[in-house]
Amino acid sequence: MGIFWDLLQQDELNKQEEQAKDLEARVTKLEKDLENTRDILKKTLAALETHLAKDIDGDGQLG
Repeated sequence: MGIFWDLLQQDELNKQEEQAKDLEARVTKLEKDLENTRDILKKTLAALETHLAKDIDGDGQLG
């Protein structure tokens, strides 16, 4: 019975390891997506400030 228990435990450990890898990959993708979104937002804000000739974000500069 001990051998079967060891096999079941090893199977669970393998499943947990795969889930951790999947989660790590998802977090990495989300971090990359967030960085891209921030870049787009900065570019959009700069274009809007230039277009309106108004300091929207309060940094004292246009664009």
